[in-house]
Amino acid sequence: MTYYTTSACIDEANQMCVDICPVDCVHIEDGVDRIAFIDPDGCIDCGACEPACPISAIYSEAALPESMAIFAKIHPLYFTDREAARAMVGEALPVPS
Repeated sequence: MTYYTTSACIDEANQMCVDICPVDCVHIEDGVDRIAFIDPDGCIDCGACEPACPISAIYSEAALPESMAIFAKIHPLYFTDREAARAMVGEALPVPS
């Protein structure tokens, strides 16, 4: 099991999840990435990031809402094809009403 940041994290300035991760598996390239990405291969499932997130944008794999399932694809993709993952983040933005 791993954890994923979701749409609420997009363009969020608070990066507490990066600082709190004991194995440094949360990544964000300042000025390029719009969301923090969690490396599913590096995540040790400790859950430290979830309560540290002030906007409740992080979910465990088991608790990821179906409406946010795309993030389970975006995160692993980031670690093999960053540009493709970044493009998918833009597509995952909610449509304004």
